[in-house]
Amino acid sequence: MSAAPAADVAGRIQGTVRADIRELAAYPVAHAEGCIKLDAMECPYELPEAVREDIARTVRDTPLNRYPAADLTALQQAVKAGFGVPDAADVLFGNGSDELIHIIVQACCEPGDVVMSPWPSFVYFDMAARFDHARFVGVPLTADLTLDLPAMLAAIREHQPKVVFLAVPNNPTGGLWSDADVQAIINAAPGLVVLDEAYQPFADRSWMPDVLDASNVVVMRTVSKIGLAGLRFGYLAGHPAWIAERTRCARPTTWTC
Repeated sequence: MSAAPAADVAGRIQGTVRADIRELAAYPVAHAEGCIKLDAMECPYELPEAVREDIARTVRDTPLNRYPAADLTALQQAVKAGFGVPDAADVLFGNGSDELIHIIVQACCEPGDVVMSPWPSFVYFDMAARFDHARFVGVPLTADLTLDLPAMLAAIREHQPKVVFLAVPNNPTGGLWSDADVQAIINAAPGLVVLDEAYQPFADRSWMPDVLDASNVVVMRTVSKIGLAGLRFGYLAGHPAWIAERTRCARPTTWTC
């Protein structure tokens, strides 16, 4: 059986795939053969043999022919204990932080609602907004790549974002915004503020102990930057009411608890 003509396939795509999606470039992942790979911020060292053995034993003993258990209380408690998540917070797990970003936007935004972040920052904040028909507003950093707080506050007043993403430290610039500036944005934001701590292991400050202090804050993390990028494992912590709203958009039999 011969393949369909390329022109026919192109015509079907033209009439089926959203125009704004066709205009996007795919998330860039460059080949690293023959290079010293730095751009993905992966740990260059293999896991210790004992850890590798523990993982192999766990995989061997796991009934992979069955869906994961819906009750992930044990995993939740282990993550809380291992990563300093407050006992009173709830946790949502995802396929890396990318899936969690998508779930947040999907749960919060009607078509045309604004998602905001300082810019440049993690490119997936913009991409997830576009995927879910939200409007992304990036607020430029200053000339020396620091947070422009007056511009952020002015943009919040003008656009009334449903979601504000703050990468702390920022990706790709490495800036760590001051506590006072982050708190000012939290106080001004009319919706949810997501503190993306993917690179927190490289900083001496975390907002995780304070995640329950404000009514509109969640903290998002991934294990990708601490030697476990291949697991594609991320988690979102916050007030149980916020996490409950996120779980409406996630599969309850996989990473939610």
